[in-house]
Amino acid sequence: MTDQYRRNVGIVLCNSKNSVLWCERADLRGQWQFPQGGIEEGESIIEAAKRELAEETSVSSTEVVAVIDTPLKYDFPPKVAERFHKKGQAMNWVLFRFVGSESEINLQTKEPEFRNWKWVDIDEALQKIVEFKKGVYLEMVRIFRPYLKKGFKNGSK
Repeated sequence: MTDQYRRNVGIVLCNSKNSVLWCERADLRGQWQFPQGGIEEGESIIEAAKRELAEETSVSSTEVVAVIDTPLKYDFPPKVAERFHKKGQAMNWVLFRFVGSESEINLQTKEPEFRNWKWVDIDEALQKIVEFKKGVYLEMVRIFRPYLKKGFKNGSK
């Protein structure tokens, strides 16, 4: 059942070199992931992605490149499932192109979720993501990789 899964959006932000923003969690030192968060009632996938990206990284200078409309699901480990009262997450994904300057990236937000960030090749994310999210990340990377490999020219997608 879909209601057993928390509606969520994952955000991949790429720069002009097609590297992606990779963030270290504030609560779990050494664990890295892409920004993500819940989709609020009445919010579109893109609206949720823009809001979550701004809340977690302060970034708002973006262009939408691609969206994964069909949710990709994963199950939480038992302790996480207890906390959220859900079996897992149903994640939509948005790939944004970052059109701002790096000085815009600020993790010292109202409720900091990340302690550090860096630009990486998207394949590094696959090697380092926590195991229970790996299947969703594999599918997301498979879908987004062609956009990152072809590159961007003069602001076009």
